[in-house]
Amino acid sequence: MDKRKRLRMDILLIALLLAATGVLYLAFGRTQGTGQYAVVRVDGAIVARYSLDEDGVYPLNGGTNILAIQDGSAWMQEANCPDHICMLLGKINKTGQIITCLPNLLTVTVEGGEQLVDGVVG
Repeated sequence: MDKRKRLRMDILLIALLLAATGVLYLAFGRTQGTGQYAVVRVDGAIVARYSLDEDGVYPLNGGTNILAIQDGSAWMQEANCPDHICMLLGKINKTGQIITCLPNLLTVTVEGGEQLVDGVVG
């Protein structure tokens, strides 16, 4: 196989992979419905459940983390962990989205509401 043909095949493969990635992103991005609750777990046990319809700021896990809820989205406003990855995850509001603070053994998961699977309400 000459170099030109191989280059064309490589470009075609890359284009197909990018197209497939885009289709999967659009498909899975549209399968999540808006959630109703932010469920807080510490070391796997549910410790709190907050409505995404009610704005508020909530200290979690003895104050190690501060959860903010506003306009139907939840995010980690403050954390005392060294890396602050949980704060960098941004706002969540779709069923199944999660924020995790590993050093503090804390997770916040969006639950409730409609969860769409393959475009069908489930």
